[in-house]
Amino acid sequence: MNGLKTIVYTAFAGIILTGCSVAINTIPVPNGSNNVLNIPAKKGILTALELQTWSHMDLETDSIPGMSIAKAYQFLEGKKGVTVIVAIADSGVDLEHEDLIGVAWENPGEIAENNKDDDNNGYVDDVRGWNFLGNKAGVMVHADQLEMTRIVKQGMLQFGDKKAAEISEANRVPYEAFVKLKEKYTKSVNAHTTELENLQKTVARITQIEENFKDVKVFLGDAEITEEALKSARPESALLAAKIADVVNMLSKGMTEVAIIDYKKELMTYMGAKKASKSYDLEFNARQSLGDDLSDITDKIYGNNNIIGDRDLESHGTHVAGIVAASRNNGKGVNGVADHVKIMAVRVVPDGDEHDKDVALGIRYAVDNGAKVINTSFGKAYSPNKKWVYDAIIYAAKKDVLIVNAAGNDGKDIDVERTFPNDSEDSMHEISDNVLTIGAMSLHYDEQLPATFSNYGKVNVDVFAPGVAIYASYPNNAYASISGTSMAAPSTAGVAALVRSYYPMLSASQVKHILMNSGMKVNFEVLKPGTEEARVPFSDLSVSGRVVNAYNALKMADRIVAGKK
Repeated sequence: MNGLKTIVYTAFAGIILTGCSVAINTIPVPNGSNNVLNIPAKKGILTALELQTWSHMDLETDSIPGMSIAKAYQFLEGKKGVTVIVAIADSGVDLEHEDLIGVAWENPGEIAENNKDDDNNGYVDDVRGWNFLGNKAGVMVHADQLEMTRIVKQGMLQFGDKKAAEISEANRVPYEAFVKLKEKYTKSVNAHTTELENLQKTVARITQIEENFKDVKVFLGDAEITEEALKSARPESALLAAKIADVVNMLSKGMTEVAIIDYKKELMTYMGAKKASKSYDLEFNARQSLGDDLSDITDKIYGNNNIIGDRDLESHGTHVAGIVAASRNNGKGVNGVADHVKIMAVRVVPDGDEHDKDVALGIRYAVDNGAKVINTSFGKAYSPNKKWVYDAIIYAAKKDVLIVNAAGNDGKDIDVERTFPNDSEDSMHEISDNVLTIGAMSLHYDEQLPATFSNYGKVNVDVFAPGVAIYASYPNNAYASISGTSMAAPSTAGVAALVRSYYPMLSASQVKHILMNSGMKVNFEVLKPGTEEARVPFSDLSVSGRVVNAYNALKMADRIVAGKK
């Protein structure tokens, strides 16, 4: 998942370290909170509930550029939809979650827990999907290397410490590629180390702020900690005055003691995950030891039916699934975008980079078992067996299946720097017309509309959708706000599922173009993702220059279908 990790834990680092303004994409909003947060948005002050539902709002009605979900359902009143299976190709999905259990796909040809392959598809007891990151013995893979690390390891085994003069002419090109990639790998390892060091500094700074709040509370006694109270305070020492000034600065930036404590907890969790990461570990080989042949795409019968994985480790897929189809209006948690949806879990993504074989076979599994939409919220910079994935995409196209793909979170132009999977072997010409690649947008209907982290591309990103602070299901019946193009893709997949449910006669290609052409057109300049000041027309960031809108998509679908009658 290199480049596609959700954006969660940078929350208040800017404020704490540099004093910059609060970023909406990282404000943690607890379930059921009644907090009111000052957010720089067109509407001004948003409640926690509004922050949790902004991606469903309507620009005209709410002054928030969401996907107009309420208007979409008003348009659908009196219409009947058919069930659409949406496959979540991801890290694992907690389909026992209170908001997902009612929308879990069940394989009609399989009898649960009888240890038989009742439907003869090669996968035993695949009742709710399949886990390609495991084996028949129940062994599970949770972490893996980056693809770059795997390629460097192969190069080291092939070339060792040989110098250029020792390389044969036949091996000169792969050797030079290995040397370049090894340099990049070394830089990435160093950057990883530096990030950990900076995280340690941030934790130390937060701890200092915590202590300052405690000392100020003692100084004020029973008085409430406010900017006004502190500005009129008369401390007895220069040290206490400095602590008061620090607290005033935090309060002026929208920070509170509770928020700081919560952020520290999140940061410690993130730092622990970074320390435990196997991304750059050259000797790690958990996936390679499962027993199947990773170099043989025809060796496809492997894995097991544990599609959840580990609830405490694989939250990503659960969040993605909830965005698409968390049970609507059940009085719990959140409403997914789409009704009449069943979620099929296809586990192919570890903490690290996915293997091309798992992705290709995961797509084929979803297609063969009836999925009409596949969400792929993952990606990587290198794809040594990309042809397997291209073949799977073409197979999906032949079976009329739409793939909704996250563009990535590197703030880069993927017309120039490629990310995988994609639907173009040469970065310019699509191999099929069934892949919709999604950039992430925020709730700011101004120059901050595109998410700062989102990848973009005039050729290879099709449309943008909400992907900042998206509130959805989290394992163990919890809920969380998370950001990333990983969230923009399922926002879009939900709309695609709505269209395919109520207008099933439309093809995957038609649905793709409906979502692109019906989206809200943005005609102003925005901050270019990955930069601090560069401004470009929003239309330069994607093929369509639009943001997904469910109401408009359904109206366009209705007109197209009516025109055929």
